[in-house]
Amino acid sequence: MKILIKKSASVTLHMLYLYFEFAYKMLTIEAVLEDFIYKNEETGYAVASLSTGIKAVGLLPGIKAGEHLKLSGYYESHPKHGQQFKIECFSVIYPTTTASISKYLGSGLVKGIGPAIAQRIVEIFGEKTMEVMDNQTDKLLQVEGIGKKKLLTIRKSWEEQKAVKDIMIFLQSFDISPAYALKIYHTYEKDAIKIVQDNPYKLTYDVQGIGFKIADAIGKSVGFNEDHPKRIKAGIIYVLNEASNDGHVFLPMPELINNCYGILNVDLSDSLLLLREMEDYGLLKIMNDNIYLLHYYQAERNIENKINGLCTGTSEFMEKELNSVRMKSGYYSEEQLGAIRNSLSNKILILTGGPGTGKTTALRGIIDSFKHLGKNIMLAAPTGRAAKRMSEVIGLDAKTIHRLLEYNPQEHLFGRNEDNPLEVDLLVIDEVSMIDTLLMNSLINAVTPETTLVLVGDIDQLPSVGPGNILHDLIKSDKIPTVMLTKIFRQAEESKIVVNAHKINKGEYPSLQHNENSDFFFIQEPDSSSIPEIIVELCTKRLPAKYGFNPMKDIQVLTPMYKGDAGADNLNSILQSTLNPNEVLFTRGRRGYKIGDKVMQLRNNYDKDVFNGDIGLINTVDVEDQKLEIIFNGKIVQYDFLDLDDITLAYAITVHKSQGSEYPCVILPITTSHYIMLQRNLLYTAVTRASKMMIITGSKQALQIAIANKKSRKRYTSLFCF
Repeated sequence: MKILIKKSASVTLHMLYLYFEFAYKMLTIEAVLEDFIYKNEETGYAVASLSTGIKAVGLLPGIKAGEHLKLSGYYESHPKHGQQFKIECFSVIYPTTTASISKYLGSGLVKGIGPAIAQRIVEIFGEKTMEVMDNQTDKLLQVEGIGKKKLLTIRKSWEEQKAVKDIMIFLQSFDISPAYALKIYHTYEKDAIKIVQDNPYKLTYDVQGIGFKIADAIGKSVGFNEDHPKRIKAGIIYVLNEASNDGHVFLPMPELINNCYGILNVDLSDSLLLLREMEDYGLLKIMNDNIYLLHYYQAERNIENKINGLCTGTSEFMEKELNSVRMKSGYYSEEQLGAIRNSLSNKILILTGGPGTGKTTALRGIIDSFKHLGKNIMLAAPTGRAAKRMSEVIGLDAKTIHRLLEYNPQEHLFGRNEDNPLEVDLLVIDEVSMIDTLLMNSLINAVTPETTLVLVGDIDQLPSVGPGNILHDLIKSDKIPTVMLTKIFRQAEESKIVVNAHKINKGEYPSLQHNENSDFFFIQEPDSSSIPEIIVELCTKRLPAKYGFNPMKDIQVLTPMYKGDAGADNLNSILQSTLNPNEVLFTRGRRGYKIGDKVMQLRNNYDKDVFNGDIGLINTVDVEDQKLEIIFNGKIVQYDFLDLDDITLAYAITVHKSQGSEYPCVILPITTSHYIMLQRNLLYTAVTRASKMMIITGSKQALQIAIANKKSRKRYTSLFCF
């Protein structure tokens, strides 16, 4: 604040002192929070109306309307909103009147208690209700509508709310969201505050979603110096984990030191001793001046050892069997016959090729050969969507890799492993480009030398979301027999989707001419701000009217990025409001959700049997019990509101999230505003997701930039490099 004092003014220094003392004096007030004018669920920041008639602004995580609060802060004058109370800290005071107790309990604070049940509770227990809630919850069985099952839900929720509020009040100055505070509670329970005070950096290892920056803010507040060993070690682990999120298995020492400096503001040039200490504790591996998280280093070496073992194994080649397959299924191309021969004479084979090159036909020939021999066959893929597609095109049951390996989510272990391997003669794994280093390690551990392993994938697709570049590295190693299918079959040549995908993959500009029967269209619009309007018209009018596409089930908008006019965030907001007229029932962050919303799972959840990238529709929402149901491929999956960090709207998704999927109709916006993501393999991946129709809208310049940019982001991997 700048105050100009003219010499002629009668304002004295004493008066100025009194002004500042009044304006910034810390005050404590008590009031009931009547309503929220604004609330950000992620940060906890809110503007609230108080029973005193004043507006309060500040952090109020986990607080509901109707709660009685003790607020510490000061009054300030806002140029637009007038006088308001700036909150520095707060505590909760239980309500004392029956009306306020009823409002408090019925606010949605406690699972199992809505406004009607809250009113019944208060009618029975009156002003002693809060004492009953704290110490005698069994008495709630006297209330109509509360049985033993609901009582357990209410009791658990009430105890959690009390514990979480203590944590939230402690963490409120660290920008910890209510959702994260609850995760901290579930991780550490009654020891949460003690652990956070003793070593806040532990949060980065134990609590999903808590990054180093949040933990560091807490650490500095509770007295950790910049050069504290716990801080530096946590920073190093954080940097390596962030690198793995970008696909890296390791970081070169100079890059690690540089990235750590950006996070820690500490020079680690002389940190070899500290790194060696972390290596001794089993956290890291240092090899050739490269720094690995230990489990990634071990995974790569184990994959090498297991594959070397399979490469030395041989099967007896059977010419008679090959001839019988020819007679039964018709003649294959020479490339496809090469794949069948290799599967019969080797214990491991890579089958790769683009769309329309007959991978499925070659795979059927391999499977028919093993069927004819009476062999046991298993099929699997990294995701449920990919497994379902594989099952449909091959005609045999296919599982996710996790289900194949009998993953136990409670123990985070695979039931099938080196000690309990898969009993199978032929194991076919599709979409291998999606498999990351750790999953490949778990898979190869469960394969015996007696099994023939066939790895199928398209080397030109985007690599896995997780660390590693498995398919690329295995082919590059030249250790594994590899059949690359290149011939495009006549039927596939009739599809401009297939033809243009191959043109793009070769670095050639696609054919954009089209007619009434085309399956590939380009709509030119260089202005990214106009693209959402084009997409809305396509989804709501043109495509449903002419081709009968259902905008929710048949059309998928893919985009290179989240941000921008033509990014997933903005397109989701616009398409949601256009395609789903239902009212918003709950919010997460800045996003509201409705019944009928198209949503996507963001990470693998083996308890629920839903996986990263699975798309479903919200079926029901129970605000009182804080639950909802989502339908994935006809299967109903239940979610608690606490699980909702795992889902997002999916009217538009990124190309990376579409891997392993196929959609009847794909719409891809591509403009120069996407410059940082314009790469050939991203465009190729997007085009190959469409089965019946591909529509690109944007600028030809952006299209040309993507086609010309063959360089994908470098990944630090070392499979078969030693």
